[in-house]
Amino acid sequence: MLKLATVVLCAALSVSLLSSPVLADEAGDLARKHLYEGTIGQGLTELKPFYERQDLEGRFGVGLLSFIQGVEHFAQGLYRHGFASPDAGPIMGAPLAMPVPVNPNPEPLDYDKFRAILQLLVDDMDAARDALLTAGETGDYVVPVEVLKVRIDLDGDGKGSDAESIGNVLNAMFGAATVPGPTDPGAPAPTPPTPPDSTIGFDRADAIWLAGYSQVLAAQADFLLAHDFRALFDTTFHRLFPRAGLPMQDYTRSTGTLMLDPESDNAIADALAAIHHLNWPVTDADRLKRVLSRFKIITGLSRRNWEAILAETDDNRELLPSPKQSGITPDARITDAQVQAWMATLDTADLILDGNLLLPHWRFQKGFDLKAYFESAKKTDLVMLITGYDALPFLKDGPIASAESFAEANAVFGDALIGYAFWFN
Repeated sequence: MLKLATVVLCAALSVSLLSSPVLADEAGDLARKHLYEGTIGQGLTELKPFYERQDLEGRFGVGLLSFIQGVEHFAQGLYRHGFASPDAGPIMGAPLAMPVPVNPNPEPLDYDKFRAILQLLVDDMDAARDALLTAGETGDYVVPVEVLKVRIDLDGDGKGSDAESIGNVLNAMFGAATVPGPTDPGAPAPTPPTPPDSTIGFDRADAIWLAGYSQVLAAQADFLLAHDFRALFDTTFHRLFPRAGLPMQDYTRSTGTLMLDPESDNAIADALAAIHHLNWPVTDADRLKRVLSRFKIITGLSRRNWEAILAETDDNRELLPSPKQSGITPDARITDAQVQAWMATLDTADLILDGNLLLPHWRFQKGFDLKAYFESAKKTDLVMLITGYDALPFLKDGPIASAESFAEANAVFGDALIGYAFWFN
């Protein structure tokens, strides 16, 4: 769940708005107004007429605001129940910083309410995908947007505040740059550093890119929803929602000592409980199959995205530049070799998703059929999959993925492959 929330924030940093000639100017102005004021719901209402008359930019605006609304709904759900960065103690590492304000009066949370939060995320992301894909079909538009000014209503009070702008959220998470004080008490105060230019020129290719990210988020939520993870929720989620009335809420600060100290021992106990309950029965087989379908959609949209990027003839502060474009920073350059390596990586991923290339398992000479798992698994027990027994039904003979399968990507991207994968989508 933490990974899902993190990924949601990172995707939200790419939100944009639309601005183009004639009627599109009006739609773009409306989208810009509501993005910067943090009034996303009102913006969707006002953009509806543009969507209905099949204005591509208006449809993009609806898809964009729907995406952001999905981010808002998820963040608001966490806030409503008092989500807090887990105090994992020294054994478990530093707490994870999450962009959700502290709720002084959280509501009680139960398993069904948490599933409802995930389901709403799925619904919002699918609605955003549909609108964004219609806007990604055609159209030559460039939309300059100052993304750090975009506000997201994290606490659900109906309007994004200045503190809820993407820029200020990032400052709160990672710390703002400080200006050294003057050495001479009588000297004038130093000039604060100029904020970086956060303007990105969003275009049709970015509509496809964002549609792909909607499925990255929906796939993760759908995977959880395909299972019954109630035992994990009841025994460990007090770490994430410390004042939501969960069963172990009052026992995270016990004074007893098992091995080290009370704080560390409590963190270790909860980590062991989490591992013990990573055994989830599949309760919705169709939904689990849909996760596989979403992965296939993601790879397909990545190809479409690059087709659109490579067809561009402009160079206007590109979020994801072609080898002929400069990107938003001097370092944001892509080579032909990187594009070719990414396409080869997508081909390899599709072979795995189609069951034509198997995943290696440390314990077996046969390979693990990921497609068969998504299509027929009755449960997901992470420990038993890793140790081997639960992998038995999905083993088969055939080619097995190895470093050689990703040789081109490894040669071009090296250790930075994961970072590029997140960027390239």
